[in-house]
Amino acid sequence: MLKDKVILITGAGRGIGRATALLAAENHAQVIVNYNNSERAASDLIDCIVSKGYKATMIKADVSKEDEVKKMFKQIKTDFGHLDVLVNNAGIMKGSLLLMTKTEDADDMININCKGTYFCLQQAAKMMMRQMRGKIINVSSIMGVQGCIGYVAYSSTKSFVIGLTKSSAKELGKYGITVNAVAPGFIDTDLTAGFKPEIRDQVVSTIPLGKMGSPEDVAKVVVMLSSSYSDYINGQIIGVDGGQVM
Repeated sequence: MLKDKVILITGAGRGIGRATALLAAENHAQVIVNYNNSERAASDLIDCIVSKGYKATMIKADVSKEDEVKKMFKQIKTDFGHLDVLVNNAGIMKGSLLLMTKTEDADDMININCKGTYFCLQQAAKMMMRQMRGKIINVSSIMGVQGCIGYVAYSSTKSFVIGLTKSSAKELGKYGITVNAVAPGFIDTDLTAGFKPEIRDQVVSTIPLGKMGSPEDVAKVVVMLSSSYSDYINGQIIGVDGGQVM
């Protein structure tokens, strides 16, 4: 499905990013694993992919810092000559009610979820416009679609991703570049591991399929959007939430 495609996945050390990297590699893509603080997790992922006979490499970069993002894309240009797919996955979540949200927590989420996604999309677009082709997949959230009590700042950053996706899709389409987003629902990752059992049960009760999703559920959609199967899909926000939002 992705034979010989060069795909960059940001924040790929664990969760949805890791699952996407593994599935992309299994579909014969050349995977670039971006990480910042999780070097051990990224290294383990590379070892896992390579041990299966697939291709992968890793690049350290803090996506919230524009100079590091530029350096990362310069390295990709040098090493591979082009980029076929960007998966903007890096993100953090900190929950808090509106009036109790610390400014530094909001800043952290804005820097990574908003600026990081924007910086990477911008640099990918520069490469892909010269190629006249490319696919960009941003990871938003169900919370960015419908909001969520206790996660006002986080929800806002994921709504930013939706606006960025739609506007970029309109602007870049004439260059043969598609820009789409996935909006995961209640997925079993590190971000949701700290939820109290009663909260988890309450959320699951609102999902028609009656269960949490897995990182692999999201990865399958991301890989589809990375492939030729999505050539006429552009500017869409695809929910992977078991029907929680419809």
